[in-house]
Amino acid sequence: MIDISVKGIVKAFEEDKNILDGISFEVNEGERVGLLGKNGAGKTTLFKVIVGELSSDEGEVVLGTGKRAGLISQIPVYPPEYTTEDVLKTAHNAVYRLRSRMEKIEQQMSSGADYDAKEYDRLTAEFERLGGYDIDFERDKVANGLDIPADMRARLFSQLSGGEKTRVNLARLILENTDILLLDEPTNHLDLRATEWLEDYLAKFKGTVLTISHDRYFLDKVVTRVVEIVNGKAEFYSGNYSFYVTEKEARYEEQLKRYEKEQKEIKRLEESADRLYQWGTGNKLLMRKSFAIQSRIERMRQTERPRKEKTMSARFGEREFYSDELFSVKGLKKSFGSKVILDGVELEVAGGERIALIGDNGTGKSTFINMLMNREKPDEGFIKLGPAVKSAYLEQQVHFDHPERSVLDTMIYETNCTPQAARNRLGAFKFSGEDVFKPVSALSGGELSRLRLCILMREDINFLILDEPTNHLDIASREWIEEALEDYNEALLFVSHDRYFITRFAERIWELSDGKITDFRGGFEQYKAFKARIQKQEQTQKEVKRKESKKPKPQSTEKKISALEKKISAAEGDIKRIDGEIELYSADYEKLNELFEEKSKAEAALEALYEEWAELAD
Repeated sequence: MIDISVKGIVKAFEEDKNILDGISFEVNEGERVGLLGKNGAGKTTLFKVIVGELSSDEGEVVLGTGKRAGLISQIPVYPPEYTTEDVLKTAHNAVYRLRSRMEKIEQQMSSGADYDAKEYDRLTAEFERLGGYDIDFERDKVANGLDIPADMRARLFSQLSGGEKTRVNLARLILENTDILLLDEPTNHLDLRATEWLEDYLAKFKGTVLTISHDRYFLDKVVTRVVEIVNGKAEFYSGNYSFYVTEKEARYEEQLKRYEKEQKEIKRLEESADRLYQWGTGNKLLMRKSFAIQSRIERMRQTERPRKEKTMSARFGEREFYSDELFSVKGLKKSFGSKVILDGVELEVAGGERIALIGDNGTGKSTFINMLMNREKPDEGFIKLGPAVKSAYLEQQVHFDHPERSVLDTMIYETNCTPQAARNRLGAFKFSGEDVFKPVSALSGGELSRLRLCILMREDINFLILDEPTNHLDIASREWIEEALEDYNEALLFVSHDRYFITRFAERIWELSDGKITDFRGGFEQYKAFKARIQKQEQTQKEVKRKESKKPKPQSTEKKISALEKKISAAEGDIKRIDGEIELYSADYEKLNELFEEKSKAEAALEALYEEWAELAD
């Protein structure tokens, strides 16, 4: 069954320039499809057309009968008094309406008033079908998985950042059990733990997923088919991201071979046409053949040479490092109010090391970087840089002091270079033509990162610090910065949630959690295996403790004596009771016989208790 049918969609925002130019494809029920394309290719525009947020100029989108599509970037407007928890609860509005109606009928039942038993049975069955008894548990599970803590759930939704709102909206869509999930860069605002949780959720999700993502690791784990938007049309690849990369290169090589073969054929035909033309003077038949060959050549010339995406041709400057010690951290402590960010951190870093600083959102990674850059002061301890260290820093949210300046003027002012040198450098970073005259304020997040890198990479540096360097970059730009870093041989410290990037560059892992940094000397895959072993050991220890807790605990001698004394006291009281009844029934022969027999048994039991007490007392 087809869940999404896109037929001949055309969409233009400028006259004579179609961003989508008759794109067509289908997504079957339950498929996991990745929608790829360079920035500006029209991926998000297509998503908005699918959910009806934008209308197309031509074509149509048809969703499966009764199917609902949810788009993460499409955040509804909520009343100003709504907290995050209120927004999450909107996912279960239908369940709450059922519960409200059931409670009214229950009130009628308890008051003895007439009620509709059949309606109550129907409401109860629907309530159970929608998982009404588990909604609080499900909400907690999804919120915890996507790193939406209790304090965020209590805050007003309007006060959240854009990334936090996106995360909450993703949680809401998941809780709604939407049939078709349209995920537009879902991992952009998630840390590693939340991203892995989302991957596990999507693996079990029974609906259909169409996702835009630049997270190559995520694409490899989630999607089974790729649709790439190229020049407004769709190209298809029947596999995950790794398959797409291999297949795309193979197709390029095949097209290049066909083109080169065609060029050789054109050259041969041109020679034949020239000879026929020379020989055909006065011979109409030969002249017609010559013209026919020329027409064939013209048709063949319309085939363009296959092209690869133009890459940026730049590399980081480097400065030779003359010391073994890059920097050291001693007793570093930092708190904000009652929240401890760093607590007694001790680290030593040598020149040339490549370190990934990872951890959940809000653990203090950027705070640590700011202290390293002397932008934040520690409460205790210090960070000491080695001699001759020259660092460069790409911050997570790139900003310039004068956003009104053009790209070209910014480059000239920041680097003190000539206009021609600035244009040459900007050209290497894909700022060409009229782009260099755009004001910095008009640049996208990815373009801002690219401009900052253009400025940084001109310097001779030996310590490069990157805070989420791939966050706003498309796949082509990510691959470019990775190629530049491959040629950079000095020290590198980076904060990232991009597992592909971490795997490629990290030779040492720092994980920040609960104010402590776990220092692991090895790559990311080794670190994951190490953590898995630790978690398995901890789970085994918990299981052993759980089993031991179920075993009966041996009592101490004092406790046993105390328990016996209580039993002795009770037995003595029982004998006194029997003695009283003997006096009461002194004239009843049959009753006296029963009481004497009962007293004999009670005295024997008391004697046994005395003996046990004596043994323990000894």
